[in-house]
Amino acid sequence: LHSFPTRRSSDLLALVAASFAVPAMATTVEQNAFFDNLAAHCGKAFAGTVTAGNTADSAFSGKKLIMHVRECSDTVLKVPFHVGDDHSRTWVITKTPYGLHLAHDHRHKDGSEDKVTMYGGMTADMGSDTEQSFPVDAYSINNFRENGLDVSVTNVWHMYVKPQEFTYRLTRENRDFRVDFDLTKPVALPPVPWGHK
Repeated sequence: LHSFPTRRSSDLLALVAASFAVPAMATTVEQNAFFDNLAAHCGKAFAGTVTAGNTADSAFSGKKLIMHVRECSDTVLKVPFHVGDDHSRTWVITKTPYGLHLAHDHRHKDGSEDKVTMYGGMTADMGSDTEQSFPVDAYSINNFRENGLDVSVTNVWHMYVKPQEFTYRLTRENRDFRVDFDLTKPVALPPVPWGHK
């Protein structure tokens, strides 16, 4: 009989784990650069103007529009979007193992969640250091349908970060809504968004 050297089971587990090891973050170079370009404005707020829209966007007309790059970590950016005295909206951009994810955190004045909240989507391609698009995801489609918003089930959200301008855009059939923010002129910080500290 031949004797073979034996490995401890913990060594074998380590070998197996190593063979399946994946990077903690699988965002692309372009997505990371986009994230960093937005994070570079952390702590600042900027005024915006609606540059495309229709009657569905009347809630934004005549209101002061302010974005505030308010909370920034290595993996999450929280950017409240204030519409006049409405402080219900916060864009949440998160690095995930599958790309960048955009969610819309909607709250009521008392801080409770709106029934239509955290909708958004995951990047479908690498995008670029200045542009990323987020097609609607399955969670959002279900949430929209449950709340009578079938018109939104083909939404695609876009964000553009140029040296002098940030753009938030929503597109779908018969809808193209766009707000451009001037990154060259920081403005006074808005109030804390509803439901946040």
